[in-house]
Amino acid sequence: MSDNPRPVIGVIPARLASTRLPRKVLREIAGKPMLAWVYEAAAGARVFDRVIVAADADEVAALCRANQWEVRLTAPELSSGTDRVHAVAAELVKEDATLDHAIFVNIQGDEPLLRRDHFEALLRPFTRPEVNVSTVMTPCSAVDVSNPNAVKVVVDRHGRALYFSRAPIPWDRDGRGDLAYWKHLGLYAYRKQSLDLFPRLPPSKLEAAERLEQLRLLENGIDIYVEPVEFDTVGVDTETDLSVVEALILRRP
Repeated sequence: MSDNPRPVIGVIPARLASTRLPRKVLREIAGKPMLAWVYEAAAGARVFDRVIVAADADEVAALCRANQWEVRLTAPELSSGTDRVHAVAAELVKEDATLDHAIFVNIQGDEPLLRRDHFEALLRPFTRPEVNVSTVMTPCSAVDVSNPNAVKVVVDRHGRALYFSRAPIPWDRDGRGDLAYWKHLGLYAYRKQSLDLFPRLPPSKLEAAERLEQLRLLENGIDIYVEPVEFDTVGVDTETDLSVVEALILRRP
């Protein structure tokens, strides 16, 4: 149960039809489907009033029902996790109008190393009334600075995102070596009114070029507040990622 004065709803977009690693949310990691690790991390964090899986296939929904996880089926053609979270939020508000004031959290279904610290950091900015969208970042390792699969973020002095990129930003033109690099972790929290804006906005050129949906918000002047967190994660997109995550989980005390 969250301590936030507004309800906090965690939604896990779980897309079976993933392209780079097919059926990845159902792939086993250390004896459990990847989705189980994500759901259990979210439910066990005790910062959400509800945790809901947004499935795109009956097979994923069946796994959820077998484990007594709340699940909603969403249209397979929805193009992003944010669109899936929005679809679930719209259903919930139809059932209970008070949830129009809730905070909705997009919990990536391919992040099995998430922990309570990530969720607490994500929700921390919402003590300020001007915050409508938040995400998190962690110090970027030297190897990930030039890794296009690790998204970098630059923020202003108030914690607002200036830009997200797969490129190494900021660019150390003179090679001074004194710049801090931050890796973006793909968690997002939205007030319902801001979540409603996302599908109404056309996909942006920067979003299409970088393949980063959050750039749609920045291009339309919507601030994203970014909170630092100590712990990195490994998003699972490849067989190698799957092996790395399994090894890390098996080494846990």
